[in-house]
Amino acid sequence: MARRFAGERLVIATHNRGKLAEIEALLHPFGVEVVGAGALGLAEPEETGATFEANAALKAEAAAQATGLPALADDSGLVVPALDGAPGIHSARWAGPERDFARAMALVETRLAGRAGRSACFVAVLALAWPDRHVETFRGEVEGRLVFPPRGTRGFGYDPIFVPAGGSESFGEMAPAAKHAISHRADAFRKLVAACFARAGGA
Repeated sequence: MARRFAGERLVIATHNRGKLAEIEALLHPFGVEVVGAGALGLAEPEETGATFEANAALKAEAAAQATGLPALADDSGLVVPALDGAPGIHSARWAGPERDFARAMALVETRLAGRAGRSACFVAVLALAWPDRHVETFRGEVEGRLVFPPRGTRGFGYDPIFVPAGGSESFGEMAPAAKHAISHRADAFRKLVAACFARAGGA
């Protein structure tokens, strides 16, 4: 059985404002005070894992050890079968040190030139770590297809080139609430909540 979260304060181990805002919105119903790693001055650990699960756990454990508080980390990325799964766990690195995702999306388009297939999926793994090094991980996915040129200015990362299966709008065009209802992060979050959280004022 997964460990339940019983604290009142949770560190969100990310310096990505978009991810922080999404996770904070998802946690709002549970009465948890969240604080981002950037606000605490935490350094970003090097992501040396070979999987989304390993990197999420690495980031969550580093934040929990540094603060003495439970920490939640996300590792996510775009997986493109026609590119043998790239950019995958290297999705952020494709954007370079400036986190230029316009550049990253252009690189995906360039690499796909002449290749068949535009299917893709977004993967997110959430890791919840405690200071005693206990970690729970939860994986979420959403299938879809890639579109070029990028569409929409909402969301972040690769959202403007990803259209979820059965949809017509990219994640970059969708209203935040609509995206949150079906996203890879929301899928992982539902599993995390079912295992580790209780709603404020209830079980």
